[in-house]
Amino acid sequence: MGLKATAFLIFVSMIKASQLTKSYSGLQVLKGIDLAIGAGEVVSIVGASGAGKTTLLQILGTLDKADQGSLTIDGVDVLSLKGNALADFRNRKIGFIFQFHQLLPEFSAVENICIPSWIQGISKKESARKAMELLEILGLKDRADHKPSELSGGEQQRVAVARALINGPAVILADEPSGNLDSQSAHALHDLFFDLRQRFNQTFVIVTHNQELAGRSDRMLTIRDGRIVY
Repeated sequence: MGLKATAFLIFVSMIKASQLTKSYSGLQVLKGIDLAIGAGEVVSIVGASGAGKTTLLQILGTLDKADQGSLTIDGVDVLSLKGNALADFRNRKIGFIFQFHQLLPEFSAVENICIPSWIQGISKKESARKAMELLEILGLKDRADHKPSELSGGEQQRVAVARALINGPAVILADEPSGNLDSQSAHALHDLFFDLRQRFNQTFVIVTHNQELAGRSDRMLTIRDGRIVY
């Protein structure tokens, strides 16, 4: 039985949002978002530019806060968290992948991957061990000591994926992760997401304009004018 067929047999909620709203300078961007995303699902979010996709992803990732509504991730009411408690939750539970990899140019691949682990207080030795395991899984073990400028675009994005994975987060949030890649590298990255879901059973929420990736997802959610439409 395929992944799409099995995804909903037992629905264990990983992310649950109710009536999320968000305005900037009087402009309402989100107008009451309701969604439930199960553990181990790969869900894509699509919609026109300005529809509110990235705003929603930032709220789900606790990088921004909704004006109203509720949000639970892995059973935790994240809108009630503040300060260090919120930062610690984000570091442990959520991994981020961006369109532009945002690797630090002065650090090697393995050092870039280690950063979230260092923030969590894991020793440099243990962090490096976990980073090298991920590099081997992603086929980049021989590139560990290379700096971002010495890596191809696809390799840089895989390093960014490893950085998102190092703390074993429950949720991976990706904002146009293949938008800056050529078609071959983009396809390889999309394959990687589904391989990682099978390996680690993590939940992926992906904002994308890529129709191939959206079509392969377990579910595709469309945002239009600040609301999810069905």
